[in-house]
Amino acid sequence: MRRNALGSIGAAIAVVVGVATSAAPQNQAPTFRARRDMVRLDVSVTDRGKPITGLQPGDFTILDNGVAQKVEYLSFDELALNIVLAFDASGSVAGPRAADLRAAGHAVLGELRGEDRAAFVSFSHAVSLGSDLTTDLSTVRRAIDASGAMGLTSIVDATFTGLTLGASDAGRSLMLVFSDGVDTASWLDPKTVIDAARRSNVVVFGVTTAKSRDPFLKDLVEATAGDLAEVQRTSDLRSAFVKLLAEYRLRYIVGYSPTGVTSGGWHKLQVSVARRNAAIKARDGYQDR
Repeated sequence: MRRNALGSIGAAIAVVVGVATSAAPQNQAPTFRARRDMVRLDVSVTDRGKPITGLQPGDFTILDNGVAQKVEYLSFDELALNIVLAFDASGSVAGPRAADLRAAGHAVLGELRGEDRAAFVSFSHAVSLGSDLTTDLSTVRRAIDASGAMGLTSIVDATFTGLTLGASDAGRSLMLVFSDGVDTASWLDPKTVIDAARRSNVVVFGVTTAKSRDPFLKDLVEATAGDLAEVQRTSDLRSAFVKLLAEYRLRYIVGYSPTGVTSGGWHKLQVSVARRNAAIKARDGYQDR
């Protein structure tokens, strides 16, 4: 979907970046809303795990609160990407694991194109904003190399920061999150962040290790119609991240102007494709102003 009203990015990040002297509010949900003029959906269409390419607007059926809509916009690997890297920098990622994670981050940046932008967030007991979204990838590379590994894990706070950074009218937004453990230090309520993710225009792809059993990352991925990959060794992170990025580029952006539905509130979405054996992955709704 198109960008949602967040207010000041700086104000939102101030809640979660760097552990401050007072706790962040637990009962105030961040505001992500779709604009009424165009609803934009990120849609994965596969057949037995392989992307289906060559679809046309007429191949898609979209029901907005049960009312059929006309697809007015369709894009396939044409829009610039906004990539937010959110990496675990807790003590469990120290040493060779940290080196493997940094190498994976550099590999992702190496796959980006001229108009693509990237941002970097690391998290331990606090969240550190290494770089805002920028086409100057050298800035992001320096931020990745400067990240350390110590302390506890605040993945909930970090993903809220990433959602805020990734929200953009321009291009399409993906957050790549890595964590090898459970959250032990966040201040924000996980349910509040999951709810914000459902209303955002950011797709989340998570990567974790076999030993991690934190349900938050799985819930976050499902809320944004993303994907979750599990690696056995951190040396596999590079290939996992590059593969996820390649898969994301093979998604469709589908747009329509809502007609025949009342404005305001939550809109339930159903997306289907006129292809046999097609598996669809898309958000289940949007928040209208």
